[in-house]
Amino acid sequence: MIHKFLMMVLVLFTGRLTFAQQRPNIIFILADDLGWADLPAYGNRFNETPNLDRLAGQGALFTNAYAAAPVCTPTRASIMSGEYPVRIGFMDYIPGQLRPYEEVIVPRNRTQYLPREVITVGEAMKQAGYRTGYFGRWNLGDSSYLPANQGFEETDPGRGANRRAMSSHPGAKKLRSSDVISNLSEAFIEKNKDRPFFLFVGSYDVHTPINADSALITKYLSKPKAAGYTSNAVYAAMIEHIDQVVGRIMDKVSEEGIADNTLIIFFSDNGGLKTGYQIPPMLVSKNQPLTREDTLRLKEITTNAPLRGEKGNLYEGGIRVPLIVKYPGKWKGGTQLDDVVNSIDFFPSFVGVAGGKLPAGPVFDGVDILTKPIPKKRPVFWHYPVYHHGVPGSAVRLGKWKLIKNLVDSSYELYDLEKDLSETSNVVSRHPAEFAKLSVLLDKWLKRVNAPMPVPNPDFDESRRGKIRRPSERIK
Repeated sequence: MIHKFLMMVLVLFTGRLTFAQQRPNIIFILADDLGWADLPAYGNRFNETPNLDRLAGQGALFTNAYAAAPVCTPTRASIMSGEYPVRIGFMDYIPGQLRPYEEVIVPRNRTQYLPREVITVGEAMKQAGYRTGYFGRWNLGDSSYLPANQGFEETDPGRGANRRAMSSHPGAKKLRSSDVISNLSEAFIEKNKDRPFFLFVGSYDVHTPINADSALITKYLSKPKAAGYTSNAVYAAMIEHIDQVVGRIMDKVSEEGIADNTLIIFFSDNGGLKTGYQIPPMLVSKNQPLTREDTLRLKEITTNAPLRGEKGNLYEGGIRVPLIVKYPGKWKGGTQLDDVVNSIDFFPSFVGVAGGKLPAGPVFDGVDILTKPIPKKRPVFWHYPVYHHGVPGSAVRLGKWKLIKNLVDSSYELYDLEKDLSETSNVVSRHPAEFAKLSVLLDKWLKRVNAPMPVPNPDFDESRRGKIRRPSERIK
């Protein structure tokens, strides 16, 4: 009774309960194609992210966080479902691409949208009593498969607008997507500050085509390049646009007096893309065009060093991503965590924070990493059976060991990530016991999730390998 009386007095004088006494708000910010090595918090010496640095200084930085796939759609599906994306039929981005003359014919996504029967994290959080909002990039289907149809109560009024310039309302002045997303997020936070809310913010940056505001580009063009890094001025400006979104959201949360009761998570859907398409960067505002030399230099987008690989393959550069979590009362500022976590973990974690229950029916592959101890040694898996910036493959990581299986020639690569973060030395022949253990684990998992596999291509043409054809129609 005394405890209840003290709580009533606290509410009377402060207007709201403390973090420990009420369910926290959750804000999830998802970058697009941002690499693990792109942020100063992870050692980058060219890009500038004062707000993400501030977020890391107030929370925890994860060094072994992974996307469930090396491209956007499957990873986003894993966040929405808490399942490995192959379980619900996603192996590639929407709509994917066809390479008709490669050595194998690769499987395609079962659908080109997130099926309505999949129970999303938005639906689960709504069921738990949270107000739900989704602003920004979705990339899990259109028409009747948008966020508003998947458990999110407040969404973009002009959904699907261009990343380079979009507006909050029809007929309004065009704004950069990062500004629109920030405006919508701030309004959502202010409107729902007195009740628990779950806000999902999907950034369009830093996905190609690379472009940014000219003033920021000019700033980075005049900045000395960092050794061992591409130091792309437009890309750096795009990263600063993301950082501005983070800063505006953090400031709004503080302004509304709910910072101590709000959990903020920053993540990326896959690793960085090394080289852009053969098009010049596009700028939002009119200014003097970049020189030919600048344009050519800016085609080299980023490097994921010391990680090997990039978006579209299963080396660390394609799947290891930044993860920063501010969780008041859980982790002290400046905490570094080396635990292996995966995007499949967000769904059960958010439900755990909300004090809800996981829906009955789905097989949740993820675990609660926020309210429960993080498992120290569990296997995490990937299935990416398509051609992109590599060959079709599957992979498993257990502890320090990572095994990659080539699904074209059935060869294997084994790496000790503690000694060889850059995956330069394949030690499969030197560690037969580890290879046997991981290969059995991987094969059993592939069977358990009914993973579709590539098949031999009767039209294989060595001279035409790499030729890309977009799917002419969407799979129903």
